[in-house]
Amino acid sequence: MFSKKVVLVTGGTGSFGNLFVKTLLEKHNPKKVIVFSRDELKQFEMREKIQNKKLRFLIGDVRDVERLNYAFKDVDYVVHAAALKHVPSSEYNPIECIKTNIHGAENVIQAAIKNKIKKVIALSTDKAANPVNLYGATKLASDKLFVAANNTVGKNKIRFSVVRYGNVIGSRGSVIPFFKKLITEKTQFLPITHKEMTRFWITLQQGVDFVLKSFVRMQGGEIFVPKLPSIKIVDLAKAIDSKIKIKFVGKRPGEKIHEVMCSSDDSYLTWDFGNHYVIAPTIKYFDHNINYGTNALKEKGKKVKEGFEYSSDNNKFLKINEIKKII
Repeated sequence: MFSKKVVLVTGGTGSFGNLFVKTLLEKHNPKKVIVFSRDELKQFEMREKIQNKKLRFLIGDVRDVERLNYAFKDVDYVVHAAALKHVPSSEYNPIECIKTNIHGAENVIQAAIKNKIKKVIALSTDKAANPVNLYGATKLASDKLFVAANNTVGKNKIRFSVVRYGNVIGSRGSVIPFFKKLITEKTQFLPITHKEMTRFWITLQQGVDFVLKSFVRMQGGEIFVPKLPSIKIVDLAKAIDSKIKIKFVGKRPGEKIHEVMCSSDDSYLTWDFGNHYVIAPTIKYFDHNINYGTNALKEKGKKVKEGFEYSSDNNKFLKINEIKKII
């Protein structure tokens, strides 16, 4: 579906954006790929790494709807990956997080409708399900905006959907490069906030492939959730260096011990498609009636049991040797 089409990625210089763009250019023959972001240095580095005549770079911020309107001209598909994502930073700078994650989402929706984009997928996070921190709360608000946007498009055929997944292995600012940096600096211990802490785990390529597949499966309004293994953070530390000491330092501001991707409150809306879940909208659309039990590829799902919850502590865990192979 991407052949000879124009695709734009907001926040496209991040870990996801780099691999998404590379995968799109190598395997899907797009007409043009536009990276929209605000960091000129990261754009320069990405331009040097991925040298392709189909690749374009635009400096801009999702807080600026006029700049988005300019960037979205003649674009077919949009991936909205731009966000402020650091949990403690968002706790201490809430207004800035709200401006980017909520107002920025609103601006992307307005620009997409105005420019008649065909499909938009917004990237979400496990922290948006039953959020306890501001980052998660802003991403929940963003998810709601994108889901509800399908109700405001009128006769426009544009569709909005959301992809929600867990911690990305080795992404910029994540725990693996942090631990490895400490080890390189000859640290005496690896700091872990809580001994019981668990997380969902996904490789960057899995995340990219899931987003690409979701574009084909989407009907508009659904939240796609991949089925992922979990890890114990203690096991991750042991996999990186089994000899180094571990020190429990206490939870950071806004941090959860376990993460949830499908909450029990949404179980009545959740469909199991084998290798992923789909959470249907809580609202009813005025101009179209969609059966979310069957996707656009005619794949059929099954309703989960009432009270079902997809949580990182009640899941299949990777063993230490399996973690070692991945990292």
